[in-house]
Amino acid sequence: AKSYSYGLSKIYELVINNNPVYAYLMKANSALEQKLVMAHVFGHADFFKNNLWFSETNRRMIDEMANHATRVRQYIDRHGVEVVEDFIDACLSLENLIDYHGEFIERREKWSQPVAPEDEEAPPVPRLPSKGYMDRYINPPAFLQEQKARQVERAQKKKHVPEEPRRDVLQFLLEHAPLENWERDVLAIVREEAYYFAPQGMTKVLNEGWAAFWHATLMTQRAMNDSEVVDFADHHAGTLAMTPGRLNPYKIGIELFREIEDRWNKGKFGKEYDECDDLEVRRRWDRKLGLGRQKIFEVRKIYNDVTFIDAFLNEEFCERLQLYVYGFDSRSGQHVIVSRDWRKVKEKLLFSLTNLGQPLVEVQDANYSNRGELYLKHRFEGVPLDVEKAKDTLKNMHRLWRRPVHLETVEDGRDRLLSYDGTEHKATRL
Repeated sequence: AKSYSYGLSKIYELVINNNPVYAYLMKANSALEQKLVMAHVFGHADFFKNNLWFSETNRRMIDEMANHATRVRQYIDRHGVEVVEDFIDACLSLENLIDYHGEFIERREKWSQPVAPEDEEAPPVPRLPSKGYMDRYINPPAFLQEQKARQVERAQKKKHVPEEPRRDVLQFLLEHAPLENWERDVLAIVREEAYYFAPQGMTKVLNEGWAAFWHATLMTQRAMNDSEVVDFADHHAGTLAMTPGRLNPYKIGIELFREIEDRWNKGKFGKEYDECDDLEVRRRWDRKLGLGRQKIFEVRKIYNDVTFIDAFLNEEFCERLQLYVYGFDSRSGQHVIVSRDWRKVKEKLLFSLTNLGQPLVEVQDANYSNRGELYLKHRFEGVPLDVEKAKDTLKNMHRLWRRPVHLETVEDGRDRLLSYDGTEHKATRL
């Protein structure tokens, strides 16, 4: 693009998590820019290969996506472009309704199969062992009635689908929605690709911070000559620039890695350091341990954004980077500081990163009101849903479920049930 060639756009690279990792660079980049981007790509490639949260991703995803494209084209030939594209659009609007930690959890839940009424036979009520003449005392009618009630309750619970709330809504739809075979395959494709991209959303700060750390390290120590210093500094500063009210993952990530390396080199961790109240002693603290590089590689391996910030973002870091909580002032039309408390900053960051900052919705009941209707529940964490987006989501969910769908949420401090039956939306107070 001309805007890119004229320097009006930032440098962007495309790095694909595959084996081997593929990277695409812009032809319009200068020699310096190509070196910087390649150094950045090395950081991403290392992160993809070694971070725990990428360990379950498909390392042949380029081939897999080519297969996906072939299958979708076949469905288009059979059913028409509009039919297939409309269904894909509905699936894509639901692609975030997965369990982001599901790939790392062993599920033992088993789904009960429907039993025909004629095959049902009530099992005998459990009785305590007794002699015949003592049975009415050891197993009195009240006790037998209680045992029967428990038996019925267990049977009802066993028939409930799902037995426990399901966070992976797409998987539940694959198992239970009345879809045609080609529709089920398309939904499975969308779900598979959603899980492939999930770790990138879960490690955005960590991944970009790691890549920025290494492009800065490689360029300043190995790849750059004296004539390129000013241009590199200009590009690097632009990448790390922060504006009020916006999170720059490059800046937060690289600065946290630098902070960790410095702290572990100097021994600024552990009980003794944490309990030191003398600010001057803390400032000059240096045990010369030299563990910094080892520690950042450990962090790169096992952390995601939430655990990364929760473990290492502290008061000194927030003060050094001047991190504050911002809010929008409608009178001035600008973002203004509403809190300087580092705990509030940390809480805000963690809240925005948990579940990728998206609503957490679970399947509660697939036979709501005994009519085969789908009942979903929004786990309210203080931020209300966008009602219009929720309505669109329910409409697309109905497209897959074929029967009325309901979503329990909180609106204006009160429990509400949003429903869609295929023709109209309803909102009722619970």
